[in-house]
Amino acid sequence: MQVTGELTGQVLALCRQLVTEVTPATRAKIQPVSDKLNQPLRVAVAGRLKAGKSTLVNALIGRRVAPTAAGECTRLVTEYHYGPTDRVDIVGRDGTTCSMPLDDAGMVPQHLDRPTSHIAYLNVTLASDNLRELTVIDTPGLQSVNDSISEAARAALSHAPLAEDIDDDSQSAAEAAEAIIYVFTQQVRSDDIDALEAFASLTHKLSSSPVNSLALFNKIDHLAPQAGADPWPTADELAREQAQVLRRNVCDVVPLVGLLAETAQAGQLTATDCQHLRTIATLPQTTQQLMCTAVGLFTSLPCDVDVEARTRLLERLDLYGISFALSQLRANPHLATADLLRLLQAASGYPRLQQTLHKSFAQRADIIKASFALSRLSAHAANATDADRDIIRAGIETLLAKPEFHQLKILDAAAAVTTAQVALPEDMEAEVARLALTQDPAQVLAMPGATDRQLRTAALSAASRWRAFANGMATPQQARVAHVAHRGFFLLAQQLNSQQEAAS
Repeated sequence: MQVTGELTGQVLALCRQLVTEVTPATRAKIQPVSDKLNQPLRVAVAGRLKAGKSTLVNALIGRRVAPTAAGECTRLVTEYHYGPTDRVDIVGRDGTTCSMPLDDAGMVPQHLDRPTSHIAYLNVTLASDNLRELTVIDTPGLQSVNDSISEAARAALSHAPLAEDIDDDSQSAAEAAEAIIYVFTQQVRSDDIDALEAFASLTHKLSSSPVNSLALFNKIDHLAPQAGADPWPTADELAREQAQVLRRNVCDVVPLVGLLAETAQAGQLTATDCQHLRTIATLPQTTQQLMCTAVGLFTSLPCDVDVEARTRLLERLDLYGISFALSQLRANPHLATADLLRLLQAASGYPRLQQTLHKSFAQRADIIKASFALSRLSAHAANATDADRDIIRAGIETLLAKPEFHQLKILDAAAAVTTAQVALPEDMEAEVARLALTQDPAQVLAMPGATDRQLRTAALSAASRWRAFANGMATPQQARVAHVAHRGFFLLAQQLNSQQEAAS
C-alpha cells in the first residue's frame, strides 16, 4: 500500500531525480531511501526483557503471532510486514534467506532452522490489515538475565560496539525504524532514557525529542491494591508523573494492560472461554472474589470449570481481566462474546493507545518519513564524492526552501529545545513543541474552541513575539530557534487566512 503524502511525494521525486545524476555507488545508497518512502511507517518496539513488548506487538498486529515466552526468536530483531500470504524469512548473516511457515498455532516458530548466531534478523510477512499502515519491529529485551540478549538489544539500538552474537545486518534492521514505542512496567530508570537517546542517535535527531517517540506504561493491572480493585486511578497518576520525567524523550506515556489488549485485539477469547466465565460467575460473589485473589486459589477452589480451562483463562486474561469479566457477566449474564471482548478492550486501555498512535504517528507519518529520508540523504551526501555531495545537497536545499517543508525545520528546532540543547523559558519551550507535534491550529495556539479569525490574530501575535525575541536578548542558538518559530507561526496565520477567505 502506498502511503506517500505531500512531503514524501516530493522527497521521492527528488530521489528519483538523484539516481539519474549521481554515480552508481551513491545511487545504490539512495535507492533504499526511495523504496522506504513508499512503505508504511516503521515503528520499533523496545524495552526491558519481560516488559510485554511481544504482547504489544501482537495487539498492534491484531494476531497472536509474536512469541511472548523466551526462545530462540526472542533473541533476534523481528520485522512484521504486510503481505498477501503468511511467511517467515530467516535472513542470514551471509546474506542468504530461507523461508518457513508459521507454526501450528499460527505463531513465529520458537525453534529455527539454523543457529541464532548465524541469523541477522527475521522478516515476517502477514496478511493482517493492521500492517498495511504500520511495519512493526520487535527488538530483544534490554537488561536481560542473559547478557547476550541484552547486548543484542543494545546493539540494535545504539552505535555501541556490537556484541559477538549480532552483526551489522541486525543493527541495520532497527536503525531503519522511523519511530519508537518504548515499553516499561515500573518507574523509568536512567538506562531506559539512555536507550531512548541511543535510538535518537540512529534516527538522526528525530527521536531525541517527543517528535516520534511514545512510552507505554504496561501491566498496570499489577498496581491494583487488592483483587478486583480498579488500577486506573493509580496508573493514570503514575503515567502523568512518568510523562514529566520523560518529557524530553517522548510525546506521551500511555498506560496499558497489555495482556487484555492482546486478547481483545487478537480475538483470543472464545465462546467456550466465555461460557466458562459465565459458569464461574454463578458462584457466590464472595467465592469469586476469593478465587481472584491469587492464581493458586483460582485454579484450586471447587468449581465446575476444570483446571485446564481455568489455566487457559489465566493465560488470556490474568486475574484482573478475569475479575473484570466476572463483574460484567454478573451484571449481564447473557453478554455475547463479542460484546465482552469490546469491554475487555476498553478496560485494557488500548483505545487510548490507538488514539495516541493515530495522533502522534499516523497523522504525522508524512512529515516523519520525509524528515527521516532527508536525514539519510544528508548522511549519504557527507560520504559521497564531491560532485555527488553537491548534487544531493542542492536538491535537499531546494526542497527545504519550500514553505511546506518549513515543518521539518520546526521539528529540528523542537528537538533542540525539548532536549535542552537550546534553553528557553518553559512557556516558550511548550509553544515550540506544540508547533512541531500537531497540525491543529487550536492546539498549537492552546485556544480550543476559538474561531479562525481569533486563531489568525493569535498566530500573528506569536510570530511577532518570536521575531522580537530573536532580535532582542536571544543567544545565537535561541535566535535560530526563534526565527524558525516566527516563520512557523506566520505560515500558520497565512493558512488560517486562506481558510477564512475560502469560508466567506
